[in-house]
Amino acid sequence: MSVLTRELEVRLGPDTTMLGFRVGLNSGPVTAGVLRGERSRFQLFGDTVNTASRMESTGASNRVQISQATADLVIESGKGHWLRKRDDLIEAKGKGEIQTYWVKGKVSSSARTGDSKESSHSFRPEERNTHGNAKKGTGPPIFD
Repeated sequence: MSVLTRELEVRLGPDTTMLGFRVGLNSGPVTAGVLRGERSRFQLFGDTVNTASRMESTGASNRVQISQATADLVIESGKGHWLRKRDDLIEAKGKGEIQTYWVKGKVSSSARTGDSKESSHSFRPEERNTHGNAKKGTGPPIFD
């Protein structure tokens, strides 16, 4: 992540070195649409999106937090070793307390956050063919 941080610092200025991210992922049905106005924009609606938003807001810096529904899909695909059950339940408005999982990532001694010693820091982009599509068998971006 330090290479990315340095690149952002060059582009955005010297006060951006402490930038981080929080991600909340949930799986389920959504409604999609394009909202027209001054600028058209694609929008997703529904309980699935609201839950993902709650997970992002209760997440930790530089961490990817996923729902039970998404964890079930990851486990079903044989990648359960990518996950670590979160030690505490999170409060999701309108849903009560829910169990979530952290996606394990590269550990950096200077950036340990959240309730575990694993942090998500760098993604390795998936391999692409000449048409820009992911090569068969390479799967989604993974952590180094």
